[in-house]
Amino acid sequence: MNEMEIDSIRVSLENYQRVVILKQKAGDKYLLIWIGTHEAEAIAVRLQEVQVPRPLTHDLLHNSIKELGGAIEKVTISGLENDTYFARIGVRMGEKSVDIDSRPSDALAVAVRAKVPIFVEDEVMEKAGLLLDKETGNAIVGTEGVSTAEASGHREHRAPVGKEEMKKLSAFQEFIESMDMGGLGGDEGEATGS
Repeated sequence: MNEMEIDSIRVSLENYQRVVILKQKAGDKYLLIWIGTHEAEAIAVRLQEVQVPRPLTHDLLHNSIKELGGAIEKVTISGLENDTYFARIGVRMGEKSVDIDSRPSDALAVAVRAKVPIFVEDEVMEKAGLLLDKETGNAIVGTEGVSTAEASGHREHRAPVGKEEMKKLSAFQEFIESMDMGGLGGDEGEATGS
């Protein structure tokens, strides 16, 4: 399991689609997840500590769970199938733990409100995690025959990504290549588009 933090929310200059960029807390990998405009704004509002006069939908969910005696403990990006991410919101209700199925964008919007950890399953990071070339700032994805760990200078080994897997992830790679990834990994993470 990989603990992550929200590095930034970016906008593709080609199609104005929003993407939330998660970064490993104890590593160099990133995970990019496409999100809707409203969800991007909901996350950015909280990250930038903007006060809103009335609760937004994600505030309502967070407040409802608290008022009903629950506590949000974590959110987890739990799966990736056919270019679609899956997430779970972990809630403690007394002695009982409940995982609530969620879209990742909604889970992240709730996580920033509840100030809880964000996790990504290892399998998801293996499929879609990426590294940045330290010299160019370009994304390193799907280096055939080279594990992501080797690409980052570590020596742990995993099986190379196959052609079928690369075909499934090609939409991600095309999107990544269309983005300006400058500034990632620095101190000045952006909350909204660049």
